[in-house]
Amino acid sequence: MSQPTSVRNDADPTPEPEAPATIKGGLDRFFEITARGSTYGREIRGGIVTFVTMAYIVILNPLIIGGINASDVEGHFLDPAQVGAATGLTAGVMTILFGIVARLPFAIAAGLGINSFLAVSVVGNVTWQEAMGLVVINGVIIVILGATGARTAIFRAVPKALKASITVGIGLFIAFIGFVDSGFVTRTPGGPPVQLGDAGSITSIPTAIFLLGVVLIGILVARKVPGGILIGIVATTIVAIIAQSLLKLGPSFEDPNGWHMTIPELPSQIFTVPDFGLVGQFDLFGAFERIGVLSATMLVFTLVFTNFFDAMGTMTGLAKNAGVAAKDGTFPRLRSAFIIEGTGAIVGGVTSTSSNTVFVDSASGIGEGARTGLASVVTGLLFFASTFLTPLTLVVPIEVGSAALVVVGAMMMAQVVEIDFRKFAIALPAFLTIVTMPLTYSIANGIGVGFISWALINAASGRARKVHWLLWLVAAGFALYFVRGPIEAVIAAAG
Repeated sequence: MSQPTSVRNDADPTPEPEAPATIKGGLDRFFEITARGSTYGREIRGGIVTFVTMAYIVILNPLIIGGINASDVEGHFLDPAQVGAATGLTAGVMTILFGIVARLPFAIAAGLGINSFLAVSVVGNVTWQEAMGLVVINGVIIVILGATGARTAIFRAVPKALKASITVGIGLFIAFIGFVDSGFVTRTPGGPPVQLGDAGSITSIPTAIFLLGVVLIGILVARKVPGGILIGIVATTIVAIIAQSLLKLGPSFEDPNGWHMTIPELPSQIFTVPDFGLVGQFDLFGAFERIGVLSATMLVFTLVFTNFFDAMGTMTGLAKNAGVAAKDGTFPRLRSAFIIEGTGAIVGGVTSTSSNTVFVDSASGIGEGARTGLASVVTGLLFFASTFLTPLTLVVPIEVGSAALVVVGAMMMAQVVEIDFRKFAIALPAFLTIVTMPLTYSIANGIGVGFISWALINAASGRARKVHWLLWLVAAGFALYFVRGPIEAVIAAAG
């Protein structure tokens, strides 16, 4: 069997020092480090890079679901400090668990799509405790689908070309996230949806530092420098700290030319005592009593679809990028990975941090060379530390992390060669999958459009037998998902 195409940072021509034989026989065999062509050094570096790229979630999640701007139906809100502590705790627990059970270099944390959905669309009708109860139910359903093999069956039913297009779409998506978070791409007051910088020009120092990071990390990766992504992140962060010390820039919401999230300054203190008071603050069935069974069920349906297919698409792309995917797109311990990812949703609801899911940012650690669950254990331990070292997570600006995402996005685009664009019945669904992800800011939307278009085009072209029945079933579910707004309106009117 031919080896799957993968994008690897096989940068180090010199073997790294081996661990003692006793350790090598234990950790190496358990995580399959040597078997996957990796080393301890690569796994540790990859785990660190993934954490550095993802550390923003400890700051961003409290901004989205914490504070008075995210008040629930009764006017209550989650304490941002408690959300931050619980976010780091949950990410640490779930990432380590995923690394040990699934043994893959995927990190888990509070999903940005779902936390925004909860803050904007859910808590206006229910309390935060009731919203988190819906998240727990969503997680239970996903775990059941994973444990029964239903999720694996759906995964296997996806054609190879669609799996490749999901990987390419995710690469384009995370690059677009990097462009937006860095200020390289911005919204326009009118006219086209997006533009370059400010009125078509790069005007801010933070965005210029992002571009420096892209070039520096790109050069290091192109020259196959061991640890190139991590070195680039550290070097660019130092430049950012120096620039901030000289220019005293503020946040972008006060100054359009300021930093977009984290201001890169050396902290006045290092240690903080975390408050885990939100753990256990959820109401499992309160939403059904408050807004009715039908409305609450539609919210759960939305959560399940988003969580289920976002994670499936992300893991597909990450596994292929890590070179651990088989020819049909499956990867080792597939069912275990699905079950643990679903458990992340349950734990996220229990800790009031929103559904926790596999993060596409894990691609940065994979780009650094991570291939096994040891990298996830390293990332998880760093998330644990972040609950006590919150000031240090504020040092790396998002502009620097965004540079790494753009480079990794380019690396993931290599999977496009697996798509036969000469056959239009393949080309159009693949193209729609790829472009829908960044344009709608959703991996699940891209997968849904791809599934529906693949089924319809192939059936109308006389190749209906090539469309697996599960693909039809999921496509029908996505069609319902895409029109859930009018359905919810009808339910609300009937109520």
